[in-house]
Amino acid sequence: MRPIQSVRWSPDLHSVRIIDQRLLPTDFVERDLRSLEDVCDAIRTLAVRGAPVIGICGAMGLVMSLAWRPHTSPSALLKLARENALSISSTRPTAVNLSWALDRVIARADRTTGEVDAVIAAMWEEATAILEEDRAMCQRIGEAGVNLLREGVRVLTHCNAGALATGGIGTALAPIYVAASRGQSVCVLATETRPLLQGSRLTAWELTRAGIPVTVITDGAAAARMRAGEVDLCIVGADRVVANGDVANKVGTYALAVLARHHGIPFYVAMPASTIDPSLASGDQIPIEERDPREVSSLGERRVVAESAAVGNAAFDVTPAELITAFITDRGLVYPPYAF
Repeated sequence: MRPIQSVRWSPDLHSVRIIDQRLLPTDFVERDLRSLEDVCDAIRTLAVRGAPVIGICGAMGLVMSLAWRPHTSPSALLKLARENALSISSTRPTAVNLSWALDRVIARADRTTGEVDAVIAAMWEEATAILEEDRAMCQRIGEAGVNLLREGVRVLTHCNAGALATGGIGTALAPIYVAASRGQSVCVLATETRPLLQGSRLTAWELTRAGIPVTVITDGAAAARMRAGEVDLCIVGADRVVANGDVANKVGTYALAVLARHHGIPFYVAMPASTIDPSLASGDQIPIEERDPREVSSLGERRVVAESAAVGNAAFDVTPAELITAFITDRGLVYPPYAF
């Protein structure tokens, strides 16, 4: 079975090819992003989503938005690059990987001398390196976390932090994939993850595709499963980790961490170093994206909320560091006290 490649260069190298995750699990469709507008729309509408992969897509999309257009000088190119990077970064403000990857490509352009073609080639090389490094980082996360998983372990995860969300085998799902590759039995409980069902649509799709047993549960069923002794540990991903170890992740993560603490269940966060934002002291400073209310008020074309009711749709919440057992990172396991 072909490994999942959630983002890559198109064969003609003139666009960024993604899996359109809005259409899963029923339809597997790959899209080519050929313009700045395509890239911004794909990230904003969650055609491509997951903190590491939107960073990769943003970096590659930035290069692609410049590569096949005439530029009068390197300085004009850099001016447009910064403008395009700002447009891309504004699409998803919570996940720090996006701004991190864009900043890295811009920095590479800034220190490259020569004509326009040389600057673009250097940016292209940097974006490609970000993709390749992410694949390697995912594997290291998996190897760092696999020893937490005994034979027959039952893992609860939230949202999707697997191959669809990264350039490799994932963050939260990476230890599970590594365990499975070694012949170890692992069972996964995946919360459906309202309102856009990334758990039921995406995590269940990629795990069943890999032959790993997975059971989808409603978000509200997690407490009962824990109380019944059906969860051995929780592993989730992260969109931003700040200096004191507080974590922004898909809304609902905080509730699961509280439940895990109450039931004495270890709660792990898996993430690469690129997700760390040491510039913020605590989770209170993390910008939380508020998304379109229609994601909550409608199921497909059908409205399911009374017309006169207000709707809140914060896409993320913040889990305090004291609720996290350890971080599973590409640099190994990190236990408290946290100081990033």
